Amino acid sequence: MAWDSLCRGDLLRPKIRSASSRMPGSQGSTETPSMEELRRLLWTRKHPTGHVDEVWPNLYVGDLYVARDKEQLSRLGISHVVDAVAGRFHIDTGPKFYKDLRVDYYGVEAEDNPNFDLSIYFYPVARYIRAALNSPRGKVLVHCAMGISRSATLVLAFLMICEDMSLAEAIQAVRSHRGICPNSGFLEQLRELDLQLRRGKGRGAEAC
Repeated sequence: MAWDSLCRGDLLRPKIRSASSRMPGSQGSTETPSMEELRRLLWTRKHPTGHVDEVWPNLYVGDLYVARDKEQLSRLGISHVVDAVAGRFHIDTGPKFYKDLRVDYYGVEAEDNPNFDLSIYFYPVARYIRAALNSPRGKVLVHCAMGISRSATLVLAFLMICEDMSLAEAIQAVRSHRGICPNSGFLEQLRELDLQLRRGKGRGAEAC
């Protein structure tokens, strides 16, 4: 069975290794992990994934159900929504849907396909999330259909760009709170971002 197929069926969180375990690409290592190493990190299991989880202070990753649950969003105090299934991949939300909640909406027309180039959104979304978190009482929900691939990839990119994390560190940070499973193409794009940031060719935190 293909990795992407396995990944879609994986709704379990992994047990996160500590940085001292010297996982390739983690703290104490200067190399970008290989795809196989990333898969091992992603497949270390722990707990089931819910509809929404706070994966970083005031930053949430969720699925289509929480994105449409206005009552839940209100309870969480969500002020900004990044929708990674906008446009023709939409789930019937948008700026008008959230108007009564006074929620700021950012739509990303992304397909959960290994051949889709999600990297073109890495820096724009990272800047949007940073600005939202810096706003008074800012709380951000990043969601897609299942909350494990497109949304997770965008949040990982944010942590790498704006929080100076390596790819492995970002995965560990998010997976300690939520099971995620970016498809193989998105993982390759995150690896390329990691390589660019390590070589000093990416803009990194200065872009935030």
